[in-house]
Amino acid sequence: MPHIQQLSPHVADLIAAGEVVERPASVVKELLENAIDAGAQSVTVEMKNGGMTYLRVSDDGCGIAPSELPTAFLRHATSKLRTAEDLAAIGTLGFRGEALAAISSVSRLDIFSRERGALSGAKLHLEGGVPGTVEDAGCPEGTSIIVRDLFYNTPARLKFMKRDSAEATAIAGLVAHLALSHPEVSFKLIKDGTQTLLTPGDGALRSAIYASLGREFTLSLLEVKGADGDMGVTGFVTSPIASRGTRGMQTFFVNGRLVKSQLLTAALEEAYSNRMMKGKFPGCVLLVELPRDMVDVNVHPAKTIVKFVGEKRVFDLVYHAVMAALDKREEAERPQPKPASQVQNPRGDFFANMTSQQYRESRKTAEKPAYTPAGARPVSAPQSAPVKPSPAPQWQTRVPAIDTQSGGKAALSDYVRHETPASAPVLSAQQSQPVEKSVHSVENHDDEVVTLPMPEEDARPVVTGPIIGPAAETAAEPEPEAPAVPVFAPAKQEEPEIEQTTFVPPSAAPWRIAGEVLDTYIVCEDEDKNVWLIDKHAAHERVNFDRMKANQEPLMCQALLAPLVAEFAAEEYSALAANLELLREFGFECEEFGGGSLILRAIPADIDSGDAIPALEELADKLVTAHTVDPAAARDALLHTMACKAAIKGGWKSDLSELRVLVDKVQSGEVQFCPHGRPVKAKLTKYELEKMFKRA
Repeated sequence: MPHIQQLSPHVADLIAAGEVVERPASVVKELLENAIDAGAQSVTVEMKNGGMTYLRVSDDGCGIAPSELPTAFLRHATSKLRTAEDLAAIGTLGFRGEALAAISSVSRLDIFSRERGALSGAKLHLEGGVPGTVEDAGCPEGTSIIVRDLFYNTPARLKFMKRDSAEATAIAGLVAHLALSHPEVSFKLIKDGTQTLLTPGDGALRSAIYASLGREFTLSLLEVKGADGDMGVTGFVTSPIASRGTRGMQTFFVNGRLVKSQLLTAALEEAYSNRMMKGKFPGCVLLVELPRDMVDVNVHPAKTIVKFVGEKRVFDLVYHAVMAALDKREEAERPQPKPASQVQNPRGDFFANMTSQQYRESRKTAEKPAYTPAGARPVSAPQSAPVKPSPAPQWQTRVPAIDTQSGGKAALSDYVRHETPASAPVLSAQQSQPVEKSVHSVENHDDEVVTLPMPEEDARPVVTGPIIGPAAETAAEPEPEAPAVPVFAPAKQEEPEIEQTTFVPPSAAPWRIAGEVLDTYIVCEDEDKNVWLIDKHAAHERVNFDRMKANQEPLMCQALLAPLVAEFAAEEYSALAANLELLREFGFECEEFGGGSLILRAIPADIDSGDAIPALEELADKLVTAHTVDPAAARDALLHTMACKAAIKGGWKSDLSELRVLVDKVQSGEVQFCPHGRPVKAKLTKYELEKMFKRA
């Protein structure tokens, strides 16, 4: 049996470093928290190769005295705690005194620091946790720490690191989220010599959100503000229509600390329970302020997991504040009726100062019919003067000669015209004559007049005399009917041939489609008298997914006439920009457009342009959360989204032939689950159905 012995300080430091420093983003987090605790107003983060070979964090905080530089890198050395009572009410982001010691033990580290008001600063170099000699150095006020060759002395940890692009994405997301907790601090991120993030540091949370998470996210925000005694919550949540496929855009801070809390997540999503689709999640930036003795942050070395005293009060605080913001939005969008005093009378002030005599005169005027035919104008002539009738309108149309040898029969419909005068004439019985029942056939006669036959029951008089004016129309015919208008068309006209593009023969399967329920579920009966309910959207989604996945070639893309510009959060943008070649294989032709945005010049052919950006957002979420970028897994994730977007939606009307194809595939066993794992069909046996009606 091996003997028990104490580990060497070096081995102990490496073990402790494994708890605090998991990846380059962990280093950035600890150094940024120290900078904020030091009272910095401006912080710069610079990284190269995902932070594995070079990381620099500079601030303009209070600085460190030269004599205290070696002490700062000892384990459990801190300026933020003194007694055990201080541990129960922590008001700073850092307090354990382990970060600098852990970072220096697994890297080559240089620190430059100068106190405020000091004439010069100091420099210290450490390698593997072993400090060198403190030297004088010229540097600005504040502290700058440079970390090189992270995990150079722990190969076991180094081999588990992700690609540089993935580590850079994690750092970008961390800096963006920490910038939200302290909008009064200006954060700058430089990646491989290019500035990718800059917050204004003006103290406005919305400004920090705009710089960190993008314009589109900011435009969908609703302000949240709530309080309960000594507890309070402020921030923003997204409107219900701006939902996301993951929880990646949910950010919570407790007393200025970035945390992960299932309690806060549950309170947020409970407020959206009746306002958002299932499987969608809201975004938020919520800052919760609690008494220090109500929060325990000493749960994990990473300090991202916290415990609350009085969880019910904290839940209710967040829930009711978010509910109030959502209710306020709905109230603002609801149309408000005008007060009765503001409703205008469409007649104006007609009866305000009217006498009885004026009212009777107005009634006489209103009772007189005012009819003016189209195109008529007043005529002043003696009553005895005879009125010369106007010439009758001609109801015949000249048909140009048609070349029947070159397909004139098919093109004759282009020459058919229906002509009706502005005012239809009304004829007396003496002035009308029945329509001819003979038809002149159209051959190669130039400008021949063609008259169509009419059925006897639909025969109408044809105009042969002058138009009778409106004054005589009631006397001429008690019950006038619209005059017939001859339509000029060929004597013989064959039906055009309609090409049948698709034909689905009646299914020979032993089942029968009974119909649809809610335009979503297909109802069918099999030969064993079982009733099946089939989700047509889920079935069609699976059919699309299998078809797309069977094609191993790069996805077909369609060029956009007008390119689309999509804005993303810093973390999502970094993930997409690092995988442009992968996106190209998936049919997305993207280019970096600056300012956290991509320009799309082509999209996959199987989705509409309106679904392109949401599909790209879902893909970005998966790239951010994936431990490694597996092209096959990423392709499947994209195909899931594309299959869903291209499938029949619930509530859409469907043709019987479409339903028959879907039922064929489901009943044959080809389709059992949708790509997301949901069942496609449900069975109701004859016994179960009869049991409902007390027959069994």
